[in-house]
Amino acid sequence: MFHCAASWRKQEHTFFFGLSFCFSIFLSVCFLRAAFLLLLLVAAAGRAGVSAAGVPAAGVPEVHSLRGSWRLGNGNGSVVLRGEVPGCVHTALHRAGLIQDPYYRFNDVMYRWISLDNWTYSRTFRTPFDFRKWQKVNLVFEGVDTVAQILINNVTLGRTDNMFNRYGFDITSVIKEVNFIEVHFLSAISYAAEQNRCHKGYSIPPACPPPVQKGECHANFIRKEQCSFSWDWGPSFPTQGIWKDVRIEAYNHYHLIYFSLTSFFGNTQKWRLEIEAIFDVVSSKPIVGLVTVNIPKLQTQQTFNVTLQPGEGSIVLLVNINKSFAVEAWWPNGHGKQTGYNMTTTFIMEAGYQIEKFSKAYFRTVELVQEPIHGSPGLSFYFRINDRPIFIKGSNWIPADSFQDRVTYDTLRLLLKSAADANMNALRVWGGGVYEQDEFYDICDEIGIMIWQDFMFACALYPTDQNYLESVGAEVTHQVRRLKSHPSIILWSGNNENEAAIASNWFSIPYADRGVYIKDYVMLYVKNIREIVLEDKSRPFVASSPTNGLESVKEGWVSQNPYDTHYGDTHFYDYSIDCWNWAAYPKTRFASEYGFQSWPSFSTIKKVSSTEDWSYTSNFSLHRQHHENGNDQMLQQIGYHFKLPQSTDPIKKFKDMIYLTQVMQAQCVKTETEFYRFSQSEIIKGEGHTMGALYWQLNDIWQAPSWASLEYGGKWKLLHYFAQNFFAPLLPVAYEDKGVLYIYGVSDLHVDHKLTLRVIVYTWSSLEPVCILSKGGVTVKAQSAVPIYKESINDFLERCQNCTRKSCVVTFCLMGEDGLQSPTNHHFLSSLKDAVGLKKTQLSASVSQQDDIYIFDLHTTAITPFVSLDVGSIKGRFSENGFLMTEKKKVVMFYPWEPTSIEELEESLTLTSLVDIV
Repeated sequence: MFHCAASWRKQEHTFFFGLSFCFSIFLSVCFLRAAFLLLLLVAAAGRAGVSAAGVPAAGVPEVHSLRGSWRLGNGNGSVVLRGEVPGCVHTALHRAGLIQDPYYRFNDVMYRWISLDNWTYSRTFRTPFDFRKWQKVNLVFEGVDTVAQILINNVTLGRTDNMFNRYGFDITSVIKEVNFIEVHFLSAISYAAEQNRCHKGYSIPPACPPPVQKGECHANFIRKEQCSFSWDWGPSFPTQGIWKDVRIEAYNHYHLIYFSLTSFFGNTQKWRLEIEAIFDVVSSKPIVGLVTVNIPKLQTQQTFNVTLQPGEGSIVLLVNINKSFAVEAWWPNGHGKQTGYNMTTTFIMEAGYQIEKFSKAYFRTVELVQEPIHGSPGLSFYFRINDRPIFIKGSNWIPADSFQDRVTYDTLRLLLKSAADANMNALRVWGGGVYEQDEFYDICDEIGIMIWQDFMFACALYPTDQNYLESVGAEVTHQVRRLKSHPSIILWSGNNENEAAIASNWFSIPYADRGVYIKDYVMLYVKNIREIVLEDKSRPFVASSPTNGLESVKEGWVSQNPYDTHYGDTHFYDYSIDCWNWAAYPKTRFASEYGFQSWPSFSTIKKVSSTEDWSYTSNFSLHRQHHENGNDQMLQQIGYHFKLPQSTDPIKKFKDMIYLTQVMQAQCVKTETEFYRFSQSEIIKGEGHTMGALYWQLNDIWQAPSWASLEYGGKWKLLHYFAQNFFAPLLPVAYEDKGVLYIYGVSDLHVDHKLTLRVIVYTWSSLEPVCILSKGGVTVKAQSAVPIYKESINDFLERCQNCTRKSCVVTFCLMGEDGLQSPTNHHFLSSLKDAVGLKKTQLSASVSQQDDIYIFDLHTTAITPFVSLDVGSIKGRFSENGFLMTEKKKVVMFYPWEPTSIEELEESLTLTSLVDIV
């Protein structure tokens, strides 16, 4: 069953680079001239599949999906069940009641047998058309996960070994009226191990993940979702299945495979669109025709004479947009509208049928600016969108589930909308997961979330034998063609952390052997991937993240120190530091990864655990933590500033710990992100001009401790509520340096504003302010961070009578005309475990309803830090949460994501604050 290299490649199967054709039919209309084509164009009635005469055209392609119910069986036939396509073995077994929820308790280890077995999908289907009338019939798989042999009517069509490729098999000569299709899968674990064994000469590390991850080995030897073999935030579920659409396509003459459009703003001060259409032409002779592009709202229409050559090939059309119309550009969230224009592209060829392609045309430019900075060594690293520098605010995206068939449009929309609602304008699609569904990018286009798109390589070195490179080349070609129309994608990035892995020698490679791995690195990401990506001129490419950008290129693509703060982007993690100390963070050009862990809420954990698991030190808690010493690191970080729970009630103690991990995470990431935001306009000791903050990570793949701000299922952690504020378009930020208190005004707004800074100081023991400072005429410049207040802490405390560091807390906000106001921010003068005067408070809430929104009226009898409202498993989010309550009354809104009631909310509500932790 095992084969090294070539026999598992696609020898028999038709692919992107030069499809082989079984036969061709000579066209009978070669005598048509351009004049006749123009007549065809004029006569064409407006929908696909309609001939020039207005009657159904002979030869409109037949497309028949094979989605739905298949038969699924394991290697020895002992397990047989129904399997849905798209789908995978695990979800089929769960749906059939043969296994529990794979996420329940220890099932990730208990169900390892599923991934070690070899499964087969099969079904019989009747061909719903007369297959004898077609020159070519293809069986198309949009996604096979991963290593499989494909048969139809007992004829082997070919093999698959790349989860990220689109596979097309010519079945013209084997299709019948009734057909039997089989997809024989080979265990991804077994295949990866065998490919590693076959790789002679030198090892490709890492061999296996750390034991704490309970994962599988040699993920880097298979083109599959890398984190499906486990990660430090996720389980090991190396799935098998047909994870995307599978269909029959029958056509004559020609068939459109890919269609993409990208926009450019030229030196002539006008917009252009580049349209690329890739066809499979089964005619033995060239086919001529006309293509008309029409964008009604821009009064733009152009017609092109085109010739399609036999075989697979592309035509590229350049459309000049009517200069007399003002084009509205596509802008990121918070910077403008996400305008798109309806566009119709009509293909009328001398033979066959008319194709009408409806799409959205978006206009935006993107530049990655790397240029010298006055007063600093190195280069800048920032994005300019439509000629405007944009501070990138957001997070990192991982797969939303171990089982991709469970990731619905609603799942994606909920998570992405939550990102936008927290004032994010960007996400990085991380390189250890999957290239996301089309709907993911559609939603990002619609709501203005920019995407930093990694290719799927992460935290490893990779083989570069010819078969592997061909597979990757096909993968990258397919994905770029599929995705490049999306204005939301602003960058292609070759991999996650692999430059750093070589430079920092993560895998203890002897220095004498280093050259071999650098050569492999350049071969894969530069000579292979980059060469393909450069054909897309609408967005930049970097080889890795973190990287020193142009400096890495200068150093042969592997820089001596890819974490250099004077170049490129950085990833930063250090759990031993005091996270409240801003000076511990790198003053980098661009922070693309950083973060701290927390636990998901009790209601999320409860669904996959039992009573004996509800302890911070239970076997379940240890099993679920896939990051070495992660639970202890959280305790240590909490201990710097908070008292640890001492309750004798074990379940209360567990809930208190969960709450404190979320408070700690929120406050840590707040401190670090605010540091990056206030560093954007200054250079200090050669460092600064930080222009991006993407914390790790946005979402969770299962219910476990992780760096995420959104729990599995979409519930907002306290961090996500904090992100709403620390990513606000207008924000005051305070920090201390050498006994001096500084407040900066940070703005993403496009114009300068004259504002009033309002500082209110409270003692922990009273809701009455002890000191109010109002400073008017404060100018906060557009898209910058400027110092607006400075005073020594001693003078500050002296002015506010009865204040000491331990007894007082500082709050502040910016206010302007026309209702412009920043969130209220806070600055702690000491650790809260040392705070003097904090009292046990009477905290209560009443719930009312207004239309579809629920209103929580909160009342407190004393200052209350980190007030958390939790309504258990009721889906929805609050307008704010985790806040410092300094007034007797506060109103918080709840936006439900599903129907609920006042009674349900009241019954489910838990109010927790720091003073409730005992």
